[in-house]
Amino acid sequence: MTATAYQRATAYLFGRIDYERAPAVTYGARQFKLERMHQLLAAMGNPHHSLPIVHVAGTKGKGSTSTMIAAILTAAGQRTGLFTSPHLVNLEERIAVDGQSCSPDELVALVEQLRPVVDSMDREAAQHQEECGPTYFELTTVMALLYFAQRRTQAAVLEVGLGGRLDSTNVCLPEVSVITSISFDHMRQLGNTLAEIAYEKAGIVKPRVPVITGVSQAEPLAVIERVCAERGSPLVRLGREFAFQYHPPHLVDHHRGFSRLDFVDHVEPGGSYQNLQLGMLGRHQAANAAVALATISQLRQRGWNIDEQAIRTGLATAHSPARVEVVSRQPTVILDAAHNEASIAALLETLDESFSPRRRVLIFATTQDKSVREMMALLLPRFDQVLLTRYQNNPRGVPVEALLEIAAEFGEAARCRPCTDPAAAWEVARGIVGQDHLLCVTGSFFIAAEIGTEVRRRPFALPAVGSRTA
Repeated sequence: MTATAYQRATAYLFGRIDYERAPAVTYGARQFKLERMHQLLAAMGNPHHSLPIVHVAGTKGKGSTSTMIAAILTAAGQRTGLFTSPHLVNLEERIAVDGQSCSPDELVALVEQLRPVVDSMDREAAQHQEECGPTYFELTTVMALLYFAQRRTQAAVLEVGLGGRLDSTNVCLPEVSVITSISFDHMRQLGNTLAEIAYEKAGIVKPRVPVITGVSQAEPLAVIERVCAERGSPLVRLGREFAFQYHPPHLVDHHRGFSRLDFVDHVEPGGSYQNLQLGMLGRHQAANAAVALATISQLRQRGWNIDEQAIRTGLATAHSPARVEVVSRQPTVILDAAHNEASIAALLETLDESFSPRRRVLIFATTQDKSVREMMALLLPRFDQVLLTRYQNNPRGVPVEALLEIAAEFGEAARCRPCTDPAAAWEVARGIVGQDHLLCVTGSFFIAAEIGTEVRRRPFALPAVGSRTA
């Protein structure tokens, strides 16, 4: 494969309508419809029909939970596909089998397989003013399903992109459906109440297919319970049918430390475990692990051969980029993709539980349709110095001037420094962060990705110690 072939393939995909980068549109508009997915998949031979699937939705935690489930299945000897979004550096990251992303060559081949069908659908859509051709996310979803079928995977874990009811992944009939959490995010598309958001997430519930949820708030849980009752789907709930206890590590600034989890299953006899080692830091990740374990319990009850050692190995080795990811030590540098109030609160809790630096510095950038003020209200008082910037690889970034205005409203402007772009923010950080300090980068996947590139290109003078969390 030539670099040009890869560039043409990715340009073809990036040239599609992409709601990760375009301004937000109303969920349920003509762009969000499953008919295109069914048409695409039928033209490609319906590859998803041969795949045992675990389908994972949720406001936060769905990517980490998907990764943990996939890691356990791989450790159990199942060839396992994992589809997640967004990617940090390369598009291929979204499509992996047994933890290995598809290669650039394979990506090009998948695009070439799809192109004739997509071009035909584009021509058809052009004849109808109210229609549009397949979107970027639809194509990547079909590519993942096609790739998993071609690789003859024995299981596939699909992370929902947005919502659930109208998401491109919601064409599958899964073995188990998962709803990790409900909080405020994507309100323009999903609704302004937790109940409305829960209804969209619960759109992945299929008749008589078991559902695992980590949702505990009364309002959204009631919606999930109602939808499951209407569809005859058994519901397994955190705090009811399963529970967990989290044991955080202590002072992991300059050495490796692992958090631990005790898991109690009130459904499956023998399904409880003590002292499970987690490869991801944070109480929120322990909750995600508990949801993953409840999902594995359901698969075991459906005849899947997954032993305790596979569970222990999978949880200990599971790793998701930009989820409290420690990419350097002395100083400690953490990348985290938190982009709403709930995920920011979880990040801050993890920093308090597991790190004790003398000084904390923040690099922050975020997206225009997020709860910017609410996130900054949580973050700004908790850092000694704040570098505000705007990522460059997505036009939806909030301008630095707007971030400074919000900081001024909170009386925090004196500790905030504007930086034109992430490269400039990283250069400033390298000048002000000392060996025993902590630098946290958060606000979006996009800022985590761009600073991650700078970390690799221009590390601190002291060597980084791997990229895995603590």
